[in-house]
Amino acid sequence: MTTRKLPDWFKVKAPSSKNFIELRNLFRENELHTVCEEAKCPNIGGCWDRKTATFMILGDVCTRACAYCAVKTGKPIGLDLTEPTRLAQSVKKMGLKYVVITSVNRDDLPDGGSFIFSQCVKKVRKEVKDCKIEVLIPDFQGNMDSLMTILGSKPDTLNHNIESVRRIFPRVRPQGDFDQSLKLLGDSKEIDSSIVTKSGMMVGLGETWDEILETMQELRAVKCDALTIGQYLRPSEKHVALSKWYTPEEFSELQDIGYKLGFSHVFAGPLVRSSYHAAEQHDAAIKGMV
Repeated sequence: MTTRKLPDWFKVKAPSSKNFIELRNLFRENELHTVCEEAKCPNIGGCWDRKTATFMILGDVCTRACAYCAVKTGKPIGLDLTEPTRLAQSVKKMGLKYVVITSVNRDDLPDGGSFIFSQCVKKVRKEVKDCKIEVLIPDFQGNMDSLMTILGSKPDTLNHNIESVRRIFPRVRPQGDFDQSLKLLGDSKEIDSSIVTKSGMMVGLGETWDEILETMQELRAVKCDALTIGQYLRPSEKHVALSKWYTPEEFSELQDIGYKLGFSHVFAGPLVRSSYHAAEQHDAAIKGMV
């Protein structure tokens, strides 16, 4: 088993800046959740210092239990219809020009929460007209109506993470479906080609190099525009074990391969997460699509 000791290139400073504290207080005041905190993202200090964050809607309890994820699992209670308004007001107060909205899985809801997603997009558009919006969505159990609801709100980027390679996927996402995730991305691009499609994956879960490349090829086959690749970090001893630390050089090679495969933008590195530098990723993807 690979040691949990972090390599030198993976160490980051603990967050303590003024902006970090201000944002943390703002989220508490508005009863909003962020995936930055819930998933224990290592980039929280840097992102919050730049006043960027990924909002996590639909509560903080997920109906699924993915083997790599630190978000709480269980049975969610209720649905907060005022959340989109509070979120939009926070985006306005923060002066954001780009916002990422994600959620826990809500398999208990008939639409998987797609209505609240769409309302969040519409409310932010109303409050901050020049703010670009990325939605990082679950698979909605393959519900096409839910996907259409999301696309109908016209986000700038539609992100759905594949997370792992085909062989590893059933072990780390037992309630998901690899092909269903690919189909969601392909359907999104086919329905509205103007919306950037994006996906992300972690490495260090026991996959082979060839399997990583095969997954990248499958994402390109459904015309996925942008891709992020980052190092898996084990949240606790209860989660799936870490198999390998990938070096910065290996991530650089994966990034080069991604561009050769035809992705409009590829962001690969030890600390890279799906929403890390999301605004820059969107802009780069748009340029690459032209």
